[in-house]
Amino acid sequence: MLLLILFALLAGAATALSPCVLPILPVVAAGGLTGGRRRPLGIVIGLVLSFTFVAVALVYVIDALGLPDDIQRTVAIVVLVVFGVALLVPAIGDRMEARLSRLVGAPRVRNREGLSSGLFLGAGLGLIYFPCAGPILAGIITVSAAQDFTVARLAVALSYAIGSGIVLYALLRGGRRVMEFIKPARGRIQAAMGVVMVAVALLLAFDVDRRYTNAIAVGLPDFITNPTIGLEETDAVAAELADVREAEGHGALTAEAGAEQADRGSSLPILAPAPEISQPGQFFNTADGEPVSIADLNAEGKTVLIDFWTYTCINCIRTLPVLEALYERYESEGLVIVGVHTPEFPFERDPGNVADAIEQNGLTYPVVQDNDYGTWNAFGNQYWPAKYLIDPEGRVRYAHFGEGAYETTESAIRSLLAESEGNLGHRARDVDPETADPAVRTPETYLGALRAEGWVSGDRAGRLRTGSYDFGAPQRGLPLNAFAYSGGWRIGDDEATALDEGGIVATFRARSVFLVLGSPGREREVRVLLDGEPIADSDAGRDVSGGVASISSERLYRLVDLPEAGEHTLTLELEDGISGYAFTFG
Repeated sequence: MLLLILFALLAGAATALSPCVLPILPVVAAGGLTGGRRRPLGIVIGLVLSFTFVAVALVYVIDALGLPDDIQRTVAIVVLVVFGVALLVPAIGDRMEARLSRLVGAPRVRNREGLSSGLFLGAGLGLIYFPCAGPILAGIITVSAAQDFTVARLAVALSYAIGSGIVLYALLRGGRRVMEFIKPARGRIQAAMGVVMVAVALLLAFDVDRRYTNAIAVGLPDFITNPTIGLEETDAVAAELADVREAEGHGALTAEAGAEQADRGSSLPILAPAPEISQPGQFFNTADGEPVSIADLNAEGKTVLIDFWTYTCINCIRTLPVLEALYERYESEGLVIVGVHTPEFPFERDPGNVADAIEQNGLTYPVVQDNDYGTWNAFGNQYWPAKYLIDPEGRVRYAHFGEGAYETTESAIRSLLAESEGNLGHRARDVDPETADPAVRTPETYLGALRAEGWVSGDRAGRLRTGSYDFGAPQRGLPLNAFAYSGGWRIGDDEATALDEGGIVATFRARSVFLVLGSPGREREVRVLLDGEPIADSDAGRDVSGGVASISSERLYRLVDLPEAGEHTLTLELEDGISGYAFTFG
């Protein structure tokens, strides 16, 4: 843990010198180079505390109060406007300083030293500064109400903020020394700084910082945009990150021991006490939507199979027919399957969408929404799909991650049921589940900037940046497993939305191509081309007809379904307004 804290301190210091900080540097200068001598210290303390609060606590407050997700940015813009006006009109600034000093309990003699106003300005800057953490802290303090508060996250976030604060304070102190040589012009400089602060607030209000800072950073080398990338990728730091992620769950429950025992037909080992279904949402396929719990099922002598899935995951979808067959065969013998639907994308939180997916896949066993990741975190789970087999004593006896191993999973179920039921007779009905072609060589990728890989439209490392762009004409001659945007796109963290003549070119080796898409408000179309020609119906997936896919609800669309795996170029021409989320290949 100490290693991670030290790394966060260094990463914070490096971030304070990176292009991401460009939007707030004028404001730091405006606030720190003018006003009382203690204002720089106040700004840095306020920024450190505000950043730490945003990183580990603000999301819970926003979620509890039902506030808009972007509320912190709005608050920051208001703070900047207020302080800009205070610099432009000294009388207003003096009165505000006095009131803020009384609010924080500072003695009146310090009213003119600027500590209190610096604290409030720094707090506003911390709200803007948080996105600069980017990948450095993504594994530890991801802003999601699905994560529990831990001391580890607090320590790392605070260390990161302190690292940035040290560098910013040094810059402010150096700047104030320069100001001593131009005292006669202090009044005009203060007014100019006020104008700068208000101007920056207006630019933030129109998202100019998000668009153009990202665009500038795209062409810069990694050692400038992310100076600590080398350290981030070391084994030691990666191991520390994994420890923090698993601190609240059971960590890496492995399937190997259970699988080996099941294959030999002997008693399954005890892997861990089973957690309970935690923070559940709506239940499906239960009497009147009543909740179920592992404890209640165990009290009835039931063996429980927990299946983590989400309805846009092709790997999950392939396993569902097998699970349904197992449930049909062994329900009367004491097996209960509980599907835990843990969403990957925001639209997967909609209970209507989940209900549709349950119906489309013919599921009859209970399913519970896990929108807050409560059960996911309780199990320390990290995979879609993932299965945990729990005996009537409430102990995890077998776990499997991913597709396949169906016979082994059934053997594990039979082994537990036989402990109490004796002779189980025949096995479940035969199911011929779809499987990924072994010749697939193209990994999944995402269209949003946060997890995109393999995109030549991004920087030199293949990273996309959020913002709106015109990527120009479709690229030709891409290497295998490369992806490129064309035309207009608005790139977000988790999705990308086609604007004017938006398109995608992808080279792949696979048999099938799937893409999560959605068209808010109305049905829109995607034109699908394979190797430069409109895709033939014989090669098209079930969601494509006549070379066109009609996109409406947000779900997984099957675009390509070839007789066998091969290397091809896929070109998509999307109607304006369609959003894409993730490619998978089979």
